[in-house]
This record gives sequence, structure tokens and C-alpha cells, in this order.
Amino acid sequence: MNTTTLPDRAYAAFLFDMDGTLLTSIRSAERVWSAWATRHGLDVETFLPTLHGKRTHDTIRQLGLPGVDPIAEAAWITAAEIEDVADIEAIEGAAAFIASLPPACWGIVTSAPRALAMARLNAAGLPSHRLLVAAEDVEHGKPAPDPFLLGARKLGAAPADCLVFEDTLTGLKSAASAGMDSIVVTVTHTHPLEITVPAVLDYADLRAEAGPDGLRVLRKRG
Repeated sequence: MNTTTLPDRAYAAFLFDMDGTLLTSIRSAERVWSAWATRHGLDVETFLPTLHGKRTHDTIRQLGLPGVDPIAEAAWITAAEIEDVADIEAIEGAAAFIASLPPACWGIVTSAPRALAMARLNAAGLPSHRLLVAAEDVEHGKPAPDPFLLGARKLGAAPADCLVFEDTLTGLKSAASAGMDSIVVTVTHTHPLEITVPAVLDYADLRAEAGPDGLRVLRKRG
């Protein structure tokens, strides 16, 4: 069950997933992946819901397709996705929310390769932040804790003092394994997630407050 009660504490840092959390790239990703899945004889309707939150080569490797090189296929998919960014948009309120944060206190932790992340952030009009943990930066991607732990380490923050913004169960598992609290962004969801972390539609009703004890996320007052 989702809860709308936000965490009642301050954090040293905020860590944001990218796809589905700061921006929406679903149409782009599903166009490319549908073409790839069709080429490999997969049932597209069954396959597409399994994509989100994981690194491309991890998704392909887990399929166990005979004669398929996950790294080579992932490179093809990434190149196609970099070319297909025309309808990528920022999640409502995301740009203003991250612009209000102290630059040294937040970062992006994505399962996308760095080149694709940069292309999508630019297409959405969002800053390609100085802290960007991408797919190639860790040996084990989400749902392992490694990506978020690296993000915390680069910001000089203890994992328990980081708040994660995510949109997938894979990402939420990664954050929980890292010992971090989470908020789930639900605007791109087509079905409710069975979770116990706080849920928000987008950032339109949120504001960040920086104080001597750290960062807090609050509802805007009417």
C-alpha cells in the first residue's frame, strides 16, 4: 500500500533515479525495445513491462537468448535510444525542485549508460549534474545496492542519511539494500505498486528546505 506521508526528518543528500523519476522516456524506450524484441522473436506485450529500472545488458542477459551477446545488443539499443529523444519530457515540477537544492547535496543514479543519460537529460531540459552515477560506473546494477552506495560515497554522505527518489520496484529494492529511505514517483505508473514507502505523483506539490540539519522534502502550502 502507498502512503502519502513524507519522511519527517532531514537528510544529508537526495539521490534521484532518472527515467520515470526526473523525466519520462517510456515512449522512446518502448519504441526501440519493441523493435529489438520483435527481431528476436519475443512477445512484445509480455516483455516490455520487465524492462524498467535495470541496466540494458542485465535485461538482455537475464533472457538467456542463445547466441546473443548482451553487450553488443545493449550497444545497439543504446545507440538507437540516443537517436530517439524527441518526445522525452521532464516530470512536472522536477526542474524547479532540483534547482532549489544545494548542488553539493544531490545527484542522479541511473541504470542508463552515461551517453544515453546525458542525451535524455538534455532533451528534457534538465541539468546533467556533476554527480551522475551511470550503468558503467558499477559492477552490479540495480537491484543491487552498489549504484546508490556509490552516489552516497561521491557526495560524502552516509547511506542512512540519503533519501532516494525512484519509480520502480527494482530501484526501490536497490535503495533499501543500501540502507536508504525512498520516495516513489508514480506519474508514469499504469498499475499501483504494493509498497510501503511514501508515494507522490510528481514534484508539483513538493518543495525542498535546506537547514542546518540538512535537507527536508515538504508539501507546498496552499
